[in-house]
Amino acid sequence: MKKLAACLVGGVMLVSCVSGTDRKEAEMNHFVDDLMNKMTLEEKVGQLNLVSVGFDVTGPILSENVEEKIKAGQVGGVFNTFTPDAVRKLQNIAVNETRLGIPLLSGYDVIHGHKTIFPVPLGLSASWDMDLIGRVARASADEASADGVNWIYSPMVDIVRDPRWGRVSESNGEDPYLSSCIARTMVENFQQDDLSKENTVMACLKHFALYGASEAGRDYNTVDMSRIRMYNEYLPPYKAAVEAGVGSVMTSFNEIDGIPATANRWLLTDLLRRDWGFEGFVVTDYTATMELLHHGMGDKAKVSELALNAGTDMDMVSEYFLETGIELVKSGRVSEAVVDAACRRILQAKYKLGLFDDPYKYVNEERAASDIGSDDKLALAKEAAVKSMVLLKNDRQVLPLDSVRKVAFIGPHVKGRRDLIGNWSAAGDWRKAVTVWEGIENTVGTANCLYAQGCNILEDETLIDKLNPHGAMIEKKVSADRLLAEAVRTAYQADVVVAVLGETFGMSGEAASRSDISLPDNQRELLKALKATGKPIVLVLMNGRPLTLEWEDSAMDAILETWFAGTRAGDAIAEVLYGEATPSGKLSMTFPRNVGQIPLYYNHKNTGRPFLDGQKYTTKYLDIPNEPLYPFGHGLSYTTFAYCDINMSGNTLSGNNGKLTASVIVTNTGQRTGVETVQLYLRDMVGSVTRPVKELKDFQKVLLNPGESKQVNFDITVDQLKFYNSDLQYVAEPGEFQIFIGGSSADVKSASFVYENK
Repeated sequence: MKKLAACLVGGVMLVSCVSGTDRKEAEMNHFVDDLMNKMTLEEKVGQLNLVSVGFDVTGPILSENVEEKIKAGQVGGVFNTFTPDAVRKLQNIAVNETRLGIPLLSGYDVIHGHKTIFPVPLGLSASWDMDLIGRVARASADEASADGVNWIYSPMVDIVRDPRWGRVSESNGEDPYLSSCIARTMVENFQQDDLSKENTVMACLKHFALYGASEAGRDYNTVDMSRIRMYNEYLPPYKAAVEAGVGSVMTSFNEIDGIPATANRWLLTDLLRRDWGFEGFVVTDYTATMELLHHGMGDKAKVSELALNAGTDMDMVSEYFLETGIELVKSGRVSEAVVDAACRRILQAKYKLGLFDDPYKYVNEERAASDIGSDDKLALAKEAAVKSMVLLKNDRQVLPLDSVRKVAFIGPHVKGRRDLIGNWSAAGDWRKAVTVWEGIENTVGTANCLYAQGCNILEDETLIDKLNPHGAMIEKKVSADRLLAEAVRTAYQADVVVAVLGETFGMSGEAASRSDISLPDNQRELLKALKATGKPIVLVLMNGRPLTLEWEDSAMDAILETWFAGTRAGDAIAEVLYGEATPSGKLSMTFPRNVGQIPLYYNHKNTGRPFLDGQKYTTKYLDIPNEPLYPFGHGLSYTTFAYCDINMSGNTLSGNNGKLTASVIVTNTGQRTGVETVQLYLRDMVGSVTRPVKELKDFQKVLLNPGESKQVNFDITVDQLKFYNSDLQYVAEPGEFQIFIGGSSADVKSASFVYENK
């Protein structure tokens, strides 16, 4: 709604039409201008300092003397502290014991839930369900904001094509289009349309940029790629979040074009602010300013100068801006205008959050009691877990299980609890997670179920010694031989064996890269022993990344990927296993056959010598196929789906505003109701630069009853044909295009059309 604004100019009353948004922005700018006119340079620099304090430290350094620094006006925000009581204590100091009473930002990592934990992001992305993901984001914001948090470090939208990298568990996988959809959905639902609402939080996009492309899949490692690859493949999800209005951006640890992100002016100022129009503030990742020293960028003062002049606004934990900022301005190495701009952006964020109106709006014990862990959130956690699961294999229809048959549940994850909520589980309490065994009791009862631990989760002492100092709680109470013998005896008593195996939560996530992403050796030995019994075997996986499962795929009758599914994991797994829910997830990241194929992703380029069977001098391996074990978009159901040929509304797409419609009829040919994710891919056959063999451009989820058919329509527009050319111009080039529609990137129907730009 627009309001009339009046002013006197030369004695004449002028009336103009000012939008409500413009009026609010003018009010904010007036408030911030007035406040900054009162601030000293020291107080402005203090706003650029973000400190870690409290119960949950995610890095190697804990800030010291925090209360004294807050009193001195040397802190703009805190993180890793939550609960109304703890946050109120710090906010009281800032508001009541400093000269200007500027409130604090209160940040926290809410990656897949706050206290109610949802599936890890890689799992949630496998739902391909934007409505679900939006509701999960809303529930997470509701809980976090009720617990003293007003700023969350999410979404993480790094494109990842190397599953050795531990932080793939936080990502949405390998595809820029799917990840862009998720980025936009999460930002819109975290922030809604009004950050001043008490149940919204400011989102922080991370990690800007390219962090998921670290060499060798090793965390914090070097990244080097061409600009054309950046723009076409890695930058789109970040841009989508910015277009959705994300309030803040976190720099990545890696370098871009030889300059670390935190000190990269092209990245933070030219691209992010000038080209994309980002108006929020930029914060470093944990001690990233300090780590510029290790990158070889200079001493403490030099790296602070580089970071500030590049466009970094807030320094997380390093406190280098605090220590060097005043002298940098006085010496002229950093202009006061740069500090003013950074301070202004942080104050604007606090204004938008409503903290100047009510510094205590996020410290409400009544909301914390009613909103955290509420029944609706727990129900959503189970729904999200169910919809994230991917049925990788199901020979002889072993699944779903029949509750009448005797089933042996074997494996350390059957009754294990700590690993269910995965890594980056924030304030979640693993003790409240529902185990698989408890889920079975809740779903069908355990009268026809047997249990054996089967093996220890790990036997590798070196790995255990690396994980246990960080809360893994791995114990080997019983000898491996005894556990294995018990498992075999139990299997012989059953009709079907369900082996519940996988990683521990600490084997994926930050600082958890692995060069071997197969199941641990002792777990595979258990599977081999169970296989020797001749019983049908269902492998249920818990993990935070794609695994190499070539032997398991050949030996197991069924494989269900459940990821780390969160607080209600056990209930969700039991319902899927026993058919009370039908799996519908689709992989958002390719599963390789072995690590030698990595990086492996569906939207690769062709070569000048593409693979041709029987020809020697073509791109291939001698020892394995080029194709992955499970392709992007793959996921089975308890029913089956058939696709008819694609019907095109025409063969030519003309002009900038033209449109074609591609239609396909999908039929449920099985005996159960199921949901199919129908996927649309395009290929540009001839381009001014080489183009991928296919690219995801759209998808729709379709619910079909047994025997039911539905027509699924996709509109094809010129925007879907666009890409960045060698001049980094976003263009659609005339020529022939192939269209693919199907249930995965590898199982599609095809057609073609021509684009004419006239």
